[in-house]
Amino acid sequence: MHGNPLLAEARIDRFVADQIVPAVYRARVPLDLTAWSAPGEPVPFREAIGQEYAPVAPGLAWGAPWSTTWFHVTGEVPEGWSGEGTAVELVIDLGFSRSNPGFQAEGLVWRPDGTTVKGVSPMNQAVPWAGDGRIDVFVEAAGNPNIASNFGFVPTPYGELATAGSEPQYVLLCVDVALRDVAVWELLQDLTALIGLMKALPVDSTRRASIRFGLEDLLDTVDPDDVAGSAVAARKSLRPLLDAPASASAHHAYAVGHAHIDSAWLWPVRETVRKCARTFSNVIALMDADPDFVFACSSAQQYAWMKEFYPELFARIKEKVAAGQFVPVGGMWVESDTNMPGGEAMARQMVAGKRFFLDEFGVETQDVWLPDSFGYSGALPQIVRSAGSRWFLSQKLSWNDTDRMPHHTFTWEGIDGSRVLTHFPPVDTYNSDLSAVELLHTERNFAEKGVAGSSIVPFGWGDGGGGPTREMVASARRFASLEGAPTVELGSPNTFFARAEAELAQPSVWTGEMYLEFHRGTYTSQARTKQGNRRSEHLLREAELWAATAAVQQGAEYPYDRLERLWRTTLLHQFHDILPGSSIGWVHRQAEETYAAIGEELEGLIADAASAVVGDGDVPLLLNAAPHARSGVHALGAGPVEVAGGDPVILVRSEDGTIALRNGLVDVHLTAGGQIDSLRDLVADREVIPTGALANLLQLHRDAPAQWDAWDIDKEYRRVGTDLLDADSREVVSENADAVVVRTTRSFGSSHLVQDITLRRGSAAVEIVTDVDWHERQKLLKLAFPLDVLADRSAAETQFGHVYRPTHTNTSWDAARFEICAHRWVHVGETGYGVAIANDSTYGHDITRRPGGSGTTVRLSLLRAPLFPDPEADQGRHRLTTVLHPGAAIADAVQDGYRTNLRERVVRGAHAADPLVTVSNPAVVVESVKLAEDRSGDVVVRLYESLGGKARATLVPGFPVSGARPVDLLERDVDAPGVTATDEAVELELRPFQLVTLRLPRA
Repeated sequence: MHGNPLLAEARIDRFVADQIVPAVYRARVPLDLTAWSAPGEPVPFREAIGQEYAPVAPGLAWGAPWSTTWFHVTGEVPEGWSGEGTAVELVIDLGFSRSNPGFQAEGLVWRPDGTTVKGVSPMNQAVPWAGDGRIDVFVEAAGNPNIASNFGFVPTPYGELATAGSEPQYVLLCVDVALRDVAVWELLQDLTALIGLMKALPVDSTRRASIRFGLEDLLDTVDPDDVAGSAVAARKSLRPLLDAPASASAHHAYAVGHAHIDSAWLWPVRETVRKCARTFSNVIALMDADPDFVFACSSAQQYAWMKEFYPELFARIKEKVAAGQFVPVGGMWVESDTNMPGGEAMARQMVAGKRFFLDEFGVETQDVWLPDSFGYSGALPQIVRSAGSRWFLSQKLSWNDTDRMPHHTFTWEGIDGSRVLTHFPPVDTYNSDLSAVELLHTERNFAEKGVAGSSIVPFGWGDGGGGPTREMVASARRFASLEGAPTVELGSPNTFFARAEAELAQPSVWTGEMYLEFHRGTYTSQARTKQGNRRSEHLLREAELWAATAAVQQGAEYPYDRLERLWRTTLLHQFHDILPGSSIGWVHRQAEETYAAIGEELEGLIADAASAVVGDGDVPLLLNAAPHARSGVHALGAGPVEVAGGDPVILVRSEDGTIALRNGLVDVHLTAGGQIDSLRDLVADREVIPTGALANLLQLHRDAPAQWDAWDIDKEYRRVGTDLLDADSREVVSENADAVVVRTTRSFGSSHLVQDITLRRGSAAVEIVTDVDWHERQKLLKLAFPLDVLADRSAAETQFGHVYRPTHTNTSWDAARFEICAHRWVHVGETGYGVAIANDSTYGHDITRRPGGSGTTVRLSLLRAPLFPDPEADQGRHRLTTVLHPGAAIADAVQDGYRTNLRERVVRGAHAADPLVTVSNPAVVVESVKLAEDRSGDVVVRLYESLGGKARATLVPGFPVSGARPVDLLERDVDAPGVTATDEAVELELRPFQLVTLRLPRA
């Protein structure tokens, strides 16, 4: 046949745009408006409606950055606007752009009685109106600036109130009451689905041709002068195209309503609270209109905000949860980062999240829902299973810049052997609009074809874009079974996972961490935020340990409520755009202020508990919160400090300006620039630094990634770098038999750095404290340690264990790991000898082979200076501690990590205190000692095997117990292989990295 198919399709597009779309509303009438602008931060509804409002009209310039304008909307529904086939609604356009729907102005419609109606956003401007003829509502409009700006990654002043300015960002376009023609709207949804499918199919497809011919016939059916009058007939003419069923072997998509709302990112935490209220109001309105619509929502924190700030909305959410439409998922307090939170913090994410859902809704979630976090720790499967869950969902690894994940539905095996069923939605987005393009991509992309046939498609505008829309739900209806497309079913993620378990008898297995080959800079950006997190985690450990000890030994009151609040605040700040350092300056400034407040309160709790534990007195006593003995004090106990044994530290100055430090265990030789050019292990009789190399070498690299500034470190950074060799000065600031401290100062660029190197009596470890006044831009500061250790892999601490990664680049997967995450320590070793490097707040590292097989180089990423989204990121003072330990085994590295992060805490008291529990094998590490969540007074101990091998140990309580038993993370009884409990002791036979939680009821 003659003709141009693409031209015919263009003609169809224009007809729809010019004739169908304008006919959706039969009539629109402007409503009366008055307005009041809040002078500062947002105010509650009751406060806002009591203000003095002034008349305004469309065309109003409004919305200074981060401001709130309240519009009072009044009017009447015109007479005659009723009857079959029509619907009355409000149409509100605050000045929206259809690009970046979650990154601009948003609004929430309120009734005068203080109940929410619905949110309005760029892709969701309509508010159904079912009341009487009188219209009286308030619109809370947020003037959020568009910091995303199409993600050009341009430095912006809008990330801080102080620099955002006061110019209006938006122009009010309309607030109308409108009469929607339901038949025309339905016709538009029919056409949208068919046109989308037509264009998603190959140009030479038979199905594409049949749709095109059918739509061309439709154009003759619709009367442009009376679209409403011909809409029903037009829809009837499309039935043959819409009724053609999908193939029997078509992929099946579970369309799950979703709205990924970052708990902070390009907006502060306070704005997230309002984004949640707008979106949740939207989805409840959709649920009221369609009982089949299901919405999955993670993050217990966001529900808790609704309970606190929007109790009426929270009550409606509870109703929909009970009805099975509003589905809590994830079981975590927030969608956290999983690379950097410590083991106990990751456990508490699950405990806090799952407990909230159980307490508030009676629902136990079975999954972890992390579509957007930046890679996934190999410890996570065990934590998930220990919390009583069994499924995991993400899609972020579709962002990999080098390698493609080979599976979409598979078994993920963790470092201890635990397994969870895992799903990566092949739609490759968590913000689908259920378009034909995305649905067909889902089927084509699905890796498990032939052995499985279903997947999840999360749909809805996220981040304040309003979530799912009625148009998306209409699309799901039309694609339920449509020739040429996958089948679509509105449903819950739980339904999918149950089906996946049934249809995949032997899924493929992925073992170990799931490393995101992207966003590697998030291990380093915003160092103060990361330091605050690390400090808070360890202070919480101390506070719980000593408060539990005081409660058991002295009958002191345990601060349940305060600890719960402090844990929840810490968990919130582990969200995957806060802890990774990828938010605006406002977020990180507030995080630093919050961490300071957390620290102050926890120090007070620790002081109070310590006073109760050791009594009033003047004897210096060490509180040892570490899981290993130190300075002569038992692990988890308090006692007098023993004087360190061993040879005294000797300082030797040379005429060439170099310095040597010796203590009988190591000889350390420092250059005039403060680098270490020799570190001799006297016990092993070997040199640790390769000939001609310099350790403790500061290196400054250009750091200008192609995109995603705060997120990314591109491998090309290595091409341009400077070794900071010269020092402004060097001096010995402390010299005695117990320790010598050598201080080096240096200036570079616009920055100044002071570094103290300390060698102590009785220790082979060299402590390096780096104090930087940092004022560079787009630079990366590395601290390098070349080591004469030929290691083909490195070990890095992760939650409840460690992971090995290759130091070579044999494969593209190896090469892509050019920046890796570690917690408190890394270790490199060869047979019989190793070196550990510990830190107090650094996560980013790179560990590589030296040229010519001359050893291994370990480098820590100390600081970055990205320009987007926070142009002032990391500017100012930083203090970072690094510990270099030659001759260290993994066991030494584990102890170094705790010792570096749990500084010696000396108090004055009357007597020592025995630990609540002792463990016979140092390989079995106690991570947490606390009182039970149910406030029964039972003691809960969490421990794990730390070295990566089978271990036997005996745990002995230091107080009378009755019926000790293993429990899960939520402190419910479980069977735990290898755990045998009696009233006197608990015998443990643990597999590598096994995590065990014990409940010890007090007799």
